[in-house]
This record gives sequence, structure tokens and C-alpha cells, in this order.
Amino acid sequence: MSLKYIRFLASLAIILALFVVMLGAFTRLTDAGLGCPDWPLCYGHVMVNSELNTPDFMQNKYKGMTIEPQKAWTEMAHRYAAFTLGLLILSIFLSSCFAKLKNKHLPLFVPILLILLLLFQAALGMWTVTLKLLPVVVMGHLLGGMLIFVSLCYFRMQLSTNFQQSSVKWQFWVNLGLVLLFLQIALGGWVSSNYAGIACIGFPQCNGQWFPSLHISNAFNLFSPIGDNYQGGRLAADARLTIQFIHRLGAYVVASYITILSLLIIFKEKTKALRLWAMFALLLVIMQFSIGIVNVIYLLPLWSAVMHNGLAALLLATMLMLCYLAKWRSS
Repeated sequence: MSLKYIRFLASLAIILALFVVMLGAFTRLTDAGLGCPDWPLCYGHVMVNSELNTPDFMQNKYKGMTIEPQKAWTEMAHRYAAFTLGLLILSIFLSSCFAKLKNKHLPLFVPILLILLLLFQAALGMWTVTLKLLPVVVMGHLLGGMLIFVSLCYFRMQLSTNFQQSSVKWQFWVNLGLVLLFLQIALGGWVSSNYAGIACIGFPQCNGQWFPSLHISNAFNLFSPIGDNYQGGRLAADARLTIQFIHRLGAYVVASYITILSLLIIFKEKTKALRLWAMFALLLVIMQFSIGIVNVIYLLPLWSAVMHNGLAALLLATMLMLCYLAKWRSS
């Protein structure tokens, strides 16, 4: 297999992975996460149709349930897209293994990691349904999709070699920014999985307060009871407010850090590629922070909430590219 072909597969997978992340957000935000009560099929079928919602079909296994075709199709569309992405990742892995026989310098770690992430993500997808949107599983599913996307971006970067040598003085600071951003995204996943997106009304204040009373132990209990249905959330209002407010504080810290770091790289670094990615990071963090404000002020519009997820994935990938470039050395 030629490197050109593998690059094409990786580029295609990157586009599809971002689409899957945003489609997953759309599925959560439209309450379609349990649109299909089983996995990997939907009501025991590959396709959803109105004939399934009949007394004869529903009286046994799905007794007491009513099929909502729109939600079922949303969930199945996400599954179809994820399955297609899985096939692409498998193709990348197999192509890379064959190419490795001819080119010993071809990186193989990331394709192996992608296969492992894919298997784990499939398990999380199943548990999301079978454990009825258990918050820690939903958050893990979001992070798994993000990791697949950024891993594909990293692998595509590895297949490109036209980079100038850059200074290692940024390596620690860029790595720290990547860690902070990942934690903030995980916190955002916890907000989403506990339906806390509009627990704080108003900006910059939260429900008319600059610093509301927080309930950390109730808000960040990862070991929720298994068996309950978590659609719509089960936490009390004060716990949801705590999650949302901590997410806001994290946004201030991470946005400020990435903004300052990006500006320093832009004005002090000589490497063109590093400066370019820093400019991209600066643009994305401004857009992401602005969309976050829109979500709060306008009570989580669907378009902006989905975009918030997509921009988070792009920003995470951008920070990973900066990490790669900051430690890159010419041979």
C-alpha cells in the first residue's frame, strides 16, 4: 500500500470522525440517546420503519414502549456513521501493516491505538444504551470519539514530513495546555451527560450570583446507581448548577492559558508551521468561548451546542498538532 493511499484514508477518516462527534452531540441534545432500546440493532431491526410500532410486534420484548421514529433514526444514523468510520480505521490499520513491510519507518503505534480505541468506543456505545445513559459512560463515549478524531489527525501529521525544525522551549507549555484542555472537555462531557447545560442562567453571573453555593460531592459522584434511566438527568438543581459553574471557571482558565500561549508562540517563534497552528488555536479558542456564551444566554440552541462539541474536537486536535511540532526534530 502506498503512503499516498494511506494519507487519503486518514484524511477521509478525519472528516468522518468530526462528523460522528458532532452527530453524537446532536443525538444527545435531541434526547435520542435511547431512541433505540437495544444495540447494535434498533428494536431488533437494522432499519427503522413504522411497521415496527404495532401491537403484535411490541407486545412481547418491547411491551410498554412506543417507537419514536425520528429519535430512532437519529440514533441509527449515528450508529451507521460510526460503523463506517470503524471500517475506515480498520482499512487504515491493515494498509499501514502492509506498508510497514516495505517501509520500516512508517509509524504503526497510532493505527494500533486507533483499533483499541475503536473497540473500546464500541463497548461504550453499547453500554450507553444498555445502562440507560449512565453519566460516566456517556462522558467516556464523548471522550472516546474525541480521542479517535485527534489520533487520526496526529497520524495524518506523522505521514507528512515537510516541517521545519522548531524550538523545544514550548514543549512543556503546549503539553500542559493540551492536558488542561482535555480535562475541560471531560468536564463539558460531564455537564452534557448530567443535563446541566442551562443550570446557570445568565452571563457572566450565574442565576444572578457571582459565586453561587457549590455542592462538589453531589455534583461529581462518578459512581451513579446502575439500572436507573438517566435520560433528562437525575441530579438535583444545586448539583447541576455546581457542574455548570465549575465548567465556566475551567473555561476562563483554559481560554486564558491557550490565548496567552498562542500569542507568545505567534510573536516569539520563528518556525512558520508552529506559528500557523498557534494562530489556528487562538481563533478556535475565541470561537469556542463565544459559542459557550451563546449557549448560556440563549439557553442552549441546538446549532450552537452541536458546534460547541465540534470546536472542542478541533481545538484539541490543534493543541495536539502544536505538541507534535514543538518536539519535532529534523534528521
